[in-house]
Amino acid sequence: MDSAEYERKIAARFATFDQDGSGYIDREDFSTAAKAVLAEFGTAARSEKGQAVFNGAEAFWQGMAGIADVNGNQRVSREEFVTGAAKRLRDNPERFAEIARPFLHAVIAVADEDGAGASPAAAARVLRVLGTEPALAARVAAALDTDGDGRISEDEILTAFAGYCGVDPDA
Repeated sequence: MDSAEYERKIAARFATFDQDGSGYIDREDFSTAAKAVLAEFGTAARSEKGQAVFNGAEAFWQGMAGIADVNGNQRVSREEFVTGAAKRLRDNPERFAEIARPFLHAVIAVADEDGAGASPAAAARVLRVLGTEPALAARVAAALDTDGDGRISEDEILTAFAGYCGVDPDA
């Protein structure tokens, strides 16, 4: 994949994070995502799981801002995202997944409604509330269960997230 194509794909990832469509990624986008997940699963914000989701979202925001907020204005423009992502993620997408780990870990805990791990159906619900089209959310969630055990582990999600953010052509 050439550099221009890579940057176009990274720019498309921007919309995933710009939850409110403001043209910037900021702390509120991560808070919005956290609220959407909690509402979908009927989890109280003040509960232990709810607080873990909000704390994970804040950690994820701080990590993203550290990578991409070049001018320090506490928001990431599309250009900053493309530049930051292209510069830092192309060679090490796993680093970005590690930044997301606290949020993804907390979301998995909320989506795990029976204590046996997050199911593909629960993962599809998460993806839908974060803005993924329902049919795509179902396909992606099913693909996350790489070992076919009917549950999606944190490692499976982190691997997929790294591929997606690193613009793996198959992600």
